[in-house]
Amino acid sequence: MRPYEVMVIFDAGLEEDAVRALVDRFTRQLTAAGAKSVSTVNWGKRRLAYPVRHRNEGYYVVIQASAEPAALSELDRSLTLTDEVIRHKAMRLPERAPGRSRPATSHEPAAAVSTNTNGA
Repeated sequence: MRPYEVMVIFDAGLEEDAVRALVDRFTRQLTAAGAKSVSTVNWGKRRLAYPVRHRNEGYYVVIQASAEPAALSELDRSLTLTDEVIRHKAMRLPERAPGRSRPATSHEPAAAVSTNTNGA
């Protein structure tokens, strides 16, 4: 199992209940495919950085799960076919935090010290 994060932007014209029902449908799809620890975070309605499909706002939801690649591929297909989804992006999360794979050493470079060289 690999950790994944899926950002989904739903049409802002949908009711809260409709968005919640769609999110439940997608999380059930993941759990039926064998995903573990599925969680969702609702960011709510936000303004888009640029118009997407002639819309300026969207309802953002983040789905996090540990799943097999086939399960996420099927979720990606479902999100693509759903008309209420404006945009989505699925990405695999790293197994561990970057930069923490090695212990800190005492001979790390020190912070640069600024000196005034113009004589003032």
